[in-house]
Amino acid sequence: MALTANLSRCCGLAIAANISTSSTALRQAAAPSRLFVAPIRFLSFQSSQKRFISATTITKASASSMEESSVPALFTPFNLGPLQLSHRVVLSPMTRNRAIGSIPNEAMVKYYSDRTTEEGLLITEGTVISQVGTGGPRIPGIYTEEQIEGWKKVTSAVHAKGGYIVCQLWHVGRASHTVYQPGGAAPVSSTTKPISERWKCQMPDDSFEDYPAPRALEASEIPGVVEEFRQGAINAIKAGFDGIEIHGAQGYIVEQFLKDTINDRTDEYGGSLENRLRFLVEIVDAIVSAIGPEKTALRISPVVDYLDAYDTKPLALGLGVVEKLNKVQEEVGSKLLYLHVIQPRTMASFFGQDIAKPSEDEGVLLLKNLRNAYKGSFISSGGYNREHALESVAAGETDLVSFGRLFLANPDFVKRLKLNLPLNKYRREFFYSADPVIGYNDYPFYEEKAEA
Repeated sequence: MALTANLSRCCGLAIAANISTSSTALRQAAAPSRLFVAPIRFLSFQSSQKRFISATTITKASASSMEESSVPALFTPFNLGPLQLSHRVVLSPMTRNRAIGSIPNEAMVKYYSDRTTEEGLLITEGTVISQVGTGGPRIPGIYTEEQIEGWKKVTSAVHAKGGYIVCQLWHVGRASHTVYQPGGAAPVSSTTKPISERWKCQMPDDSFEDYPAPRALEASEIPGVVEEFRQGAINAIKAGFDGIEIHGAQGYIVEQFLKDTINDRTDEYGGSLENRLRFLVEIVDAIVSAIGPEKTALRISPVVDYLDAYDTKPLALGLGVVEKLNKVQEEVGSKLLYLHVIQPRTMASFFGQDIAKPSEDEGVLLLKNLRNAYKGSFISSGGYNREHALESVAAGETDLVSFGRLFLANPDFVKRLKLNLPLNKYRREFFYSADPVIGYNDYPFYEEKAEA
């Protein structure tokens, strides 16, 4: 189904006419003294790789070192916990609505297999942990044996090519519709406030409707949702995944508890930042205890306003999350797999704006502050092009960079990025269709296009 240019969707379950971030709120956020707020220094890719070595002192060892230094940092190895990566380019999670009956299929096997590189990292599309957590058509799950068996085919195909794959665990919360809920019940959330009419829910026939008012979870029900996340993680490991990523971003259930303009609770899960962090901390603790910290990751978007998920103090929120993750790592004596942070530029890119080198704005400062505060591996996402990815990794602003639509349209994206080859253009009108081929598995490799 084709969507108009001004009605676009980010994660496959909603559309909107505009995206906003809170510049004023971020400037006013209380910042600890350790925060890094100096101007960003972008390194030149060419200059960063030049090293002077006297011709009279070159040995075999120094020649080897010289060869390694000529490789951009983006394409150098990285130890991501137990995963030994050969490069820092990651497939970002993207809802593609191809899982007929919510079960991973052969089209999905091909999609992930085609984008696998040896010792490269893929993150799956959002994979729901329960029927209640579903909010759109053809969304894969990880809560039934049939779904687990379907994912085993995907993970086996990726591992056969020497790659790694992480499953993103998802619960949409209020970003759902009664049509997807057991018995036609209202979706659940931290609140009874519905998502505004500027956002629309994709229905089973691919039409769009307003989101209904959700039902606020009782405090006694919340441990049940935490358990669904824990069991989802166990099921993911059973399916052969190398780890899991908690979807704590973009207005879904975790953010519905985290962000102060949504969470209006008066119990231990609402009010103060400490209380609003409680749900996420319980999820992280449960999963870490089930599968280990080295297989547990988290994605957040504190400064992105998506699905009305806006926070008045996004910097304080982001740092609050980081503080909790650092505490978990200290208590268990081991690092989490990674922290994955979305920049607001991902929304600008989605709405068709030309993304080049970003300005020194609040979103960039937030990312740098979180990077500086977090004691672990860091993935950044959000409208990156080749130049900015090269510069960001070279400057140490992030360890890895995840790419979405460009990786969708170019199954050999890592090769094209490394060699600076031309890219296929993605076709937005097929992003969320049911077709297993068109706009999903028909993007050519560079060699195929060159031969055509």
